[in-house]
Amino acid sequence: MSYRKTPIAVNEVYHVFNQSVAKQPIFISNQDYRRALDVLRFYQYRNPSLRFSFYNRLSISQKEEFFSRLILSAEKLVEIICFCLMPNHVHFLLKNLRENGISRFMSNFQNSYAKYFNTRISRVGSVFRQNFKAVRIESEEQLLHVSRYIHLNPVSSFLIEVKDLKTYPWSSYPPYLTQGETWIQKELILAHFKSVEHYKQFILDQVDYQRKLEIIKHLTFE
Repeated sequence: MSYRKTPIAVNEVYHVFNQSVAKQPIFISNQDYRRALDVLRFYQYRNPSLRFSFYNRLSISQKEEFFSRLILSAEKLVEIICFCLMPNHVHFLLKNLRENGISRFMSNFQNSYAKYFNTRISRVGSVFRQNFKAVRIESEEQLLHVSRYIHLNPVSSFLIEVKDLKTYPWSSYPPYLTQGETWIQKELILAHFKSVEHYKQFILDQVDYQRKLEIIKHLTFE
């Protein structure tokens, strides 16, 4: 884990993002995306009682039972507010719950997924860039616009059409529209809207908005 010039403060919210080495695709199949979701859900916790390799052998019902116990007993490193997995990069909106929480979460997520991906396609070497970016959220306005940026990323990157956004399975946007995925902390965002439908309108009203918005000029990998 590399040294960061700007420390990540406890109890602050950050837009965290990283890209693959040489911008190569790292999520090639649905299996890859599903694995990444499992990994990020697992490693939001500080000290899970199982190693991920053991957890991964459990049945679906056993995994849910494991998480039911984990929610009651384990400490979190981060709260996952929003996320989006794209073919060659990832975006997260995270609340840092403890010292080095985001750094540890990102290290665990990236290392675990890289080991899986390299094994699956018989490659060696780094999968993600060495240094992820973390930008502190400084206002409620920025919080909401970054949430929109993350959830619109598959559309603004021309991966899907806007009509398909509500069913894009590799982001937190579909769970925001339903009661699903209780491990995503949606309340921080949805508390600013009268209803889920109002949040949906906020997302969809100006699909190209983030390309012009001064407040999120930091959203670049360069």
